[in-house]
Amino acid sequence: MYTIIKHLHMLLAILSLAGFMARGVLRLLDSPRLKTRFARVTPHLVDTALLLSGLWLAWIWRMHEHLQPWLVAKLVALVLYIGLGMVAFRFAGTTAGRVVAWLAAITVFIYIFSVARTKLVLPVPV
Repeated sequence: MYTIIKHLHMLLAILSLAGFMARGVLRLLDSPRLKTRFARVTPHLVDTALLLSGLWLAWIWRMHEHLQPWLVAKLVALVLYIGLGMVAFRFAGTTAGRVVAWLAAITVFIYIFSVARTKLVLPVPV
């Protein structure tokens, strides 16, 4: 069961990043596709499933009994990623601000992935 949930979590992470990148490109192009129901709902469904699968993995590992530093780092980075995404898609007043926030969010996502892979707060570049 653990392997299935882990692979589901990894797949959802890839889908989440791909969707975030696609929405960012569409936002920069000012595409009307961003207003479709699919574009508005799908990211929330994927990200909710991603979070739930992560919580399930943490429960399987009994992380609730002793919080690991790398997991705390991932959670803090997740909040930063969400904040940067909000700036990129809602609050940035200029295109340059959107691009900077969007690229910073992608960088934070890569950090989250690196922490998940290495279980280190400061992962060594590979």
